[in-house]
Amino acid sequence: MKINNDPKLDFDDVLLVPQRSRTASRKEIELNRNFSFYHSKQKWNGIPIFAANMDTTGTVAMSNVLTKYKIPTCLHKHYDKQQYNDIIINYGYQWYSIGIKENDLDKLRYFCQETKRVPNICVDVANGYTDDFVNFCRNLREEFGSDPIIVAGNVCTPEMVQELILHGGVDIVKVGIGPGSACTTRLKTGVGYPQLSAIIECGHAAHGLRAGQSRLGLICADGGCRTSSDVCKAFAAGADFVMLGGMLAGAEQCEGKWNIENGQKQSLQFYGMSSYEAQQKYGGVKDYRASEGRVKTIPYKGDASLIVEDILGGLRSACAYIGSTSLKDMSKCAEFNMVNRTHFDQSV
Repeated sequence: MKINNDPKLDFDDVLLVPQRSRTASRKEIELNRNFSFYHSKQKWNGIPIFAANMDTTGTVAMSNVLTKYKIPTCLHKHYDKQQYNDIIINYGYQWYSIGIKENDLDKLRYFCQETKRVPNICVDVANGYTDDFVNFCRNLREEFGSDPIIVAGNVCTPEMVQELILHGGVDIVKVGIGPGSACTTRLKTGVGYPQLSAIIECGHAAHGLRAGQSRLGLICADGGCRTSSDVCKAFAAGADFVMLGGMLAGAEQCEGKWNIENGQKQSLQFYGMSSYEAQQKYGGVKDYRASEGRVKTIPYKGDASLIVEDILGGLRSACAYIGSTSLKDMSKCAEFNMVNRTHFDQSV
């Protein structure tokens, strides 16, 4: 047994310190980023925010809105084979989510065979620390080569980030165990890592890996963002991408069980993908595992574009406050003040 006494921080434990700025207007802030990848031969340009591949938010309708902002959506993995093919034919969708079961891989192979193209792939499991997960990612890279960008997780420690990049063939590692608003992993298991510290430490580990001058290991902060300020702190801490589920839940473009009164959407049933409800919906609860998600009622928030524009406005303001002219340079300019020491030793 080992106890780590170093303080670890969540988003609520810090605030960004304002700095002298050369930026005269928020509209001058550049939010688009260009990325090359450790394994994939692709180059990517856009705003590095993912709509999470939950069955409520990872929808075609969500993608149609977010694409206008050059924000990708990770399509959820519960569409069937024909639905995936129809989606690609009609919408040219580029981000495809799978689990690590053989039927997930069969569906991806079928899709590639039918469409004659390899999509970018998001490999999604609750626990990214197993040998099976690393081996699956490595086999995926070997089978599909350098064509796809592979996003995979979740993990929350630097060693596993490097393992997935170096030996798993992953380009972007999803970082976060238990911080999501609909996740109860920390309550059920006591396992997790404060999200801000996880981003800082995992980002440092990933960025230290280089396959060329501009080809770095990358991370995606997944979970824990409740407001645009959390998104700002995630990028300032070193996240390359940020994945959002709960913040987009309740948008017009979400699928799921809506409460409708007088023909108007009032609220959405939003649940974690390891919750009892999700397990019942997609195969039943196994007797050897507990649910690790909760069900929440999310008020209707209107069109997703309203949520996105509020987040992007917060990012531009944060950059202007801390003296950064671009999202790319945000972590270089950022300084955090610790504001909540109640659960730390007073000698720290």
